[in-house]
Parts: sequence; structure tokens; C-alpha cells
Amino acid sequence: MYVNSAYLNRSKIDFKDKSRPLIVGSCGTYHLYTRPRLPTRRPRGRVDFQLLYIVSGKAHFYFDNKEEDTVVPAGHMVIYRPKEPQRYVYYGNEQTEVYWVHFTGNNVKNILRGYGITDSMRVIPTGTSLEYTRIFKQMIQELQRCQTHYPELLTLLLRELLILIHRQLTRDPRLKNEYLDAEMALALEFFNDHYNTEISIEEYASSRGMSVSWFIRNFKQYAHVTPMQYIVARRIANAQMLLETTNYPITEIGNIVGYENPLYFSRIFHKQKGMSPSEYRKLGQTGMA
Repeated sequence: MYVNSAYLNRSKIDFKDKSRPLIVGSCGTYHLYTRPRLPTRRPRGRVDFQLLYIVSGKAHFYFDNKEEDTVVPAGHMVIYRPKEPQRYVYYGNEQTEVYWVHFTGNNVKNILRGYGITDSMRVIPTGTSLEYTRIFKQMIQELQRCQTHYPELLTLLLRELLILIHRQLTRDPRLKNEYLDAEMALALEFFNDHYNTEISIEEYASSRGMSVSWFIRNFKQYAHVTPMQYIVARRIANAQMLLETTNYPITEIGNIVGYENPLYFSRIFHKQKGMSPSEYRKLGQTGMA
């Protein structure tokens, strides 16, 4: 299991703060692939708001203290409000990956309403997007590094996330296509499951009865990146995790995420992250010291 989280003022205690309209209290991610299950249960809820984004796999939520679960697949977010009972479970065999953020403030309800998230909304159909992931990762990093004005930047990042959600919620229904969305969701699932193998975009498109150009165009509209950009992003994200949490040789990490040529792996990593894998590992070790 991969875990990465960070907390305002390094405190894990949830809090309510009415001094500003919107305040980010914590942010993090879970990715299950070895641990069989990860349950969370808060019968009295929390005093702040929580937004969860299911990136891949599924999450099982038990709303209103019901014993029957609501299965929420990738491409959705779930919102919990203050004092709302929380119970949800992630399962390793479903390869669940989730990002979450907790926030508070004196105008949260009105801010959420302004971005189309009504008081009765629980499960939000957001679609999957690397932009969502980027924002969550940046919020985690800001909370970990605590640079000048970071609480203000956290608020701006959360508002950017809410803007993207609102754009998705208000997208012209005439542009929605259930068949197309289902096909793109299948493609995302396939790429998530096989990102570390040699994937031919041409062969995948052909196997689904699509032309390559049609598939790439519609995948980009769905995920906001091309298929190959999505695959590379998954490889580099998992390489980052292995660099941060293991002592595996960099050559082996490259192999694990799908790059047999260590020089090519280093070049791609540098292009994506602005530094080599070894530099990234050293930076992480310095940050943890």
C-alpha cells in the first residue's frame, strides 16, 4: 500500500476554523495493491468537510449508517459534511487509488453551492483527469514543505479543483455519450492495469473497433491528455513512489514501471519532473531528514 499525506501545522486533529472563508486542513492519497482492505469508520463524522476522489478501482461507501454499500467507481468524487457519519472501505484486489482533502471555513457551504455542489449531493460524477491528480499532489506538497504563503496557495488550489468539477457538472448534456464514456473508462482501466507493459495504442484501438485518430481524439477529450501521455504519467508517478519508499536500484525501478532501457527511463523522468531519478531520490531523502 502506498500512503502519502500532510496536515496543516502538522496536526492530525480535525478542526473547525471560521476565521477565513475557506481553509485546507489536510490532504493525502492511498493506493492499495498489497493490503487486502482499508476500512475507515467515524460514527460521529468530523468537524470539517472532506472530498474524496476515486482515481482507479472502486470504493465502497455506507451512507446513512446502512449496511448495504454504495459502490463508487473511478471517475467520481464523494463529499462528506461536518458531523456526517463516515464509513467506507477500499479493497486491494480492486487496485483502489484515492485522493482526499479536508477543509473548513466560514463560507464553505456557499462556496460549494457556487461551484454546483448542492447540499444534498454526495457522489459527484467528475470523470477522471490528470489535472485533478496534479492539484491533489500539489496540495500535499505545499502542506509538507510549508513555504511562504502556503495556506493561501492551498485555498487557491482547492478553488481550482472546484472550478474543474463545476465545468464537468455543467458540460452540455448533448455532448455526453454513454457509449463513448464507457469506452474511455475501459481504456483508462486497461492503461492503469497494464501501464508497465509494452502498450500499442494502435492495437488497443483496433481491438475495440476504433480508428487510432478517433480513439486518441476522444480519449484526450475525456482524460485531457493523450493515451501515451496518460501511460507515461502513470509510469512516472509509480516510479516516484518507488524512489520515495524503497531502496530498489534505479535500473530496477525503471524495469518495474515499464522501461527496460535505464538511459531512456532517466531521460523520460527528467523531462517529466525536471530532475533525474537519482536527484529525485536524494531530494526526498533530504526532505525526510
